[in-house]
Amino acid sequence: MELIQDTSHPPLEYVNGVPLIKYFAEALGPLQSFQAQPDDLLISTYPKSSTTWVSQILDMIYQGSDLEKCHRAPIFMRVPFLEFKAPGIPSGMETLKETLAPWLIKTHLPLALLPQTLLDQVKVVYVARNAKDVAVSYYHFYHMAKVYPEPGTWDSFLEKFMAREVSYGSWYQHVQEWWELSHTKENPKREIQKILEFVGRSLPEETVDLMVQQTSFKEMKKNPMTNYTTVPQELMDHSISPFMRKGMAGNWKTTFTVTQNERFDADYAEKMAGCSLSFRSEL
Repeated sequence: MELIQDTSHPPLEYVNGVPLIKYFAEALGPLQSFQAQPDDLLISTYPKSSTTWVSQILDMIYQGSDLEKCHRAPIFMRVPFLEFKAPGIPSGMETLKETLAPWLIKTHLPLALLPQTLLDQVKVVYVARNAKDVAVSYYHFYHMAKVYPEPGTWDSFLEKFMAREVSYGSWYQHVQEWWELSHTKENPKREIQKILEFVGRSLPEETVDLMVQQTSFKEMKKNPMTNYTTVPQELMDHSISPFMRKGMAGNWKTTFTVTQNERFDADYAEKMAGCSLSFRSEL
């Protein structure tokens, strides 16, 4: 696997008003002809919103909780990232072509950029996380993932997050659109049982208990099939920040200043006015 040189930290490109990683923006053209099948399942999230956690749960469900099968490949190959593209690595579409059906597919794209076939034909599992922890996690991810622009200071990044100028644009719009279209991870076993019911599967209780243990943050952080350490350092530098960093609600309090928190709360109240969706930002 040979990476092209001098591709780190390119500026974002706008697609229909949505800022995206340069390489991901280039991948959107071929997606318009993407054909999903009714038994495929889409995992949709805004970045840094427990995507890998729910992907691992669903892959374990689809593999009958067989741990050996779940170690067959890294999570980004078992659950291909639809719009992914980066120098020297197979794109999400290329990975899908090598994946057995039915497909589990991951995306961060907002509704406006998704192929219509996905919305028309497949079931969707949408996961949302409180905005403050998303912002902090995203800031650290920007530092270690070389396909993103340089994040600058935390203060400037937070301003960009609130102004919808980070990759994938507005967190507020992303979660509200999906909430309105559909009209929580405090109890992992309950959430797994809800997912099982949604996808029409059933597993023995002892198997569900095994899944709870294997999809805990502690287990997934040390599992090379879920922690992204198999990605070349040229794209993700884990010496700067691990992909799986804290995995907890409320860690934002170690990063936000009092002034930033007050400003964020005021901005959040304005942008989420009229939306019944609520989050817990601390435990």
